Amino acid sequence: ENMASSVKVAVRVRPFNEREKTHKSKCCIEMQGASTQIINPQTGKSNTFAFDHAFWSTSPGENFASQEQVYAEMGHDMIQHALEGYNVCLFAYGQTGAGKSYTMMGGAGADRGVIPRLCEELFTTIKGQDPKTTCTLEVSYLEIYNEKVRDLLNPPEFEEASGLRVREHPTLGPYVEDLTQLVVTSYDDVTMLIDYGNKTRTVGATNMNESSSRSHAIFTINFTQKTHVHGDVYTSKLCNIRLVDLAGSERADSTGARGSRLKEGANINKSLTTLGKVIAALAEAGDPKKKKKEEFVPYRDSTLTYLLKDSLGGNSKTAMIAAISPAEINYEETLSTLRYADRAKQIVCTAIVNEDPQAKLIRELKEEVERLQQVLTQPRAARPEGIEPVEGEAADAGTVSEKLLSTQKLVESMTESYEHKLARTEAFKHEQRALLAAMGVALGTDGGARGLHVPQDRPHLRNVSDVVAASELLVYFLNPGENKVGSAEEVAVQLTGADIRAEHCTVTVSDDTFSITPHADAVVEVAGQRVPAGESRTLVSHDRVVLGATHVFRFVVPGQLPPPTSTDVAPAPAAAAPAP
Repeated sequence: ENMASSVKVAVRVRPFNEREKTHKSKCCIEMQGASTQIINPQTGKSNTFAFDHAFWSTSPGENFASQEQVYAEMGHDMIQHALEGYNVCLFAYGQTGAGKSYTMMGGAGADRGVIPRLCEELFTTIKGQDPKTTCTLEVSYLEIYNEKVRDLLNPPEFEEASGLRVREHPTLGPYVEDLTQLVVTSYDDVTMLIDYGNKTRTVGATNMNESSSRSHAIFTINFTQKTHVHGDVYTSKLCNIRLVDLAGSERADSTGARGSRLKEGANINKSLTTLGKVIAALAEAGDPKKKKKEEFVPYRDSTLTYLLKDSLGGNSKTAMIAAISPAEINYEETLSTLRYADRAKQIVCTAIVNEDPQAKLIRELKEEVERLQQVLTQPRAARPEGIEPVEGEAADAGTVSEKLLSTQKLVESMTESYEHKLARTEAFKHEQRALLAAMGVALGTDGGARGLHVPQDRPHLRNVSDVVAASELLVYFLNPGENKVGSAEEVAVQLTGADIRAEHCTVTVSDDTFSITPHADAVVEVAGQRVPAGESRTLVSHDRVVLGATHVFRFVVPGQLPPPTSTDVAPAPAAAAPAP
């Protein structure tokens, strides 16, 4: 069954933040019912926009929209559509610091956002279903950072610096190759994976927001319902629930971005600009007043729009939450967001119930594997009739091998048993615990963190300063060879402060011997004694090391006891023999 519907759009205005309060900025937003009015602080003129919902979350009162109300209006319907077999997508858009991540992820308890509430309701609904229907859920969590796809559920040691590859299949559409997909059987499983993914997501500080999301995050639930009809006859429905937290649109002069932050902002704006072009093209195509013509939609111009191709203009029930600031100092960014949302509501998506085509697709993929193997192993003249050449075969056999490998991976992924996927999820949990333990996090029997300990296999400098700057660490590990210490970016131990030179000193680790060498004009004290510049001083375990005026460390070699000090009590002399 096909169902054509427009994108459901809501706008949510957050409370004033500290920056806006400091500037004593006035409110330029008014809401009445489902309409939103924005007032130009310079001219006093207003623009009014009508959306499906308008959520006033600026100040407590009769019309205050809580996290629960936002979910009830925007998230609850997504569950119903998913149960009917439709693909669904919900994404949040807005400027940096507008409250997108809070709306989507939220905090704890009553502050939980759309994603955890949706997952909880989904499991609650599944428990109350007909016993003849069995449901399986697999989740994946990725981020798009600087136009590269990173798997947020992949342990760091397996992560590829170049990012994962995005491919497109004629039936499946765009997908991410080698993306981790884990089976979840409870709401607790989902919250564990979300929490793990959020900790590895890229965030950074800007003038607009101290913890600004520097990447687009896409949390996907593959939801399969299998109903027993009679005998060996089953019917299946499967759908994708896609929940997207976009990085904030931003202006470099407002965010104070420099260096890598500026590059990140440029890539964020590039993908959001492409998203705007895609929305504009789809809105144009869905406008009944315009003449019908083939509109070019630039999905491939950015990784974000490529992955959201089906969600934006294809087989999906899609909703958007536009997050805005109430402050007049953000008038231009807020007006831009409202115009963005106004175009999005004109998009018409045609969603269909997704009956299970998996058996047919697996068969076709296996036939494709056999065909590609014959193309690789047999000359064209010796191939059976009907085996067509692959595009690019004559020019590059590597193209055929690459396509064969990607198809084989698809077959393996789609034919993997539920038990094997469940075992892989359990293995992932054990790997995560082992990884946290290796990082020094002591875990309790319930999986919660109990505290931190220092790994006992590497020499290190332990920070014992009275005040530790936010940018500094409590423990700095020392690698074999020379470890430079200073304020420069390329040093092994980076410290801050006016009394720290760019290259302050060098700590040398050679087998079981350790030494420290100050550089020119650098203040270095070991065990209370100043070490002259250019002169090496041997370090022993538990030596107190002072760098500059404020940085105090304890040099520790695991397994070695501290040397005796002058306060140690000497052994008493043997008693003299009595006189005869």
